[in-house]
Amino acid sequence: MSKSYFRVSLISIAAAAALTAGLAPSAAFAYDENSAAVVNIDSKGVGLRGHDPVAYHTVGAPTAGKAEFSAKHKGVTYLFASAANRDAFNANPDKYEPAYGGFCAMGVALEKKLDGDPAAWKLVDGKLHLNVNKDVQKKWLEDVPGNNKKADANWPSIKAKTPKSLA
Repeated sequence: MSKSYFRVSLISIAAAAALTAGLAPSAAFAYDENSAAVVNIDSKGVGLRGHDPVAYHTVGAPTAGKAEFSAKHKGVTYLFASAANRDAFNANPDKYEPAYGGFCAMGVALEKKLDGDPAAWKLVDGKLHLNVNKDVQKKWLEDVPGNNKKADANWPSIKAKTPKSLA
């Protein structure tokens, strides 16, 4: 192997590693498979990966929250895009908190606690439901009432378990 080929390969590997590191999710939004928390939170106690739970209802889209507009509910910190959204949440948190603690609705139907992706979402009967990704969401959408019936039945027995213990 020539020195120039070896050098080009090293540069390519270094560039790929740097690019991958830049695209990796922030450690602050890490999903903890060893946590028995009932709500899917990051290492700082933030729910919904920092997305505004009220915006799903008002804007109809995942919207990043801001630390300056935060509220705590049941030990979880939620971030909001505005003071008005924070105040709406504080007035009726049960309306806006995600179903199944923000874990994947299809996962709960299958007796799993999988990370919920704020971009794979749907409001069902006024309640925010997340899925682990859009492919899983497609499967969940095939029978939302049936999948939610299974999830509702499973949630009481799995909600306090670690995701890892359910694997």
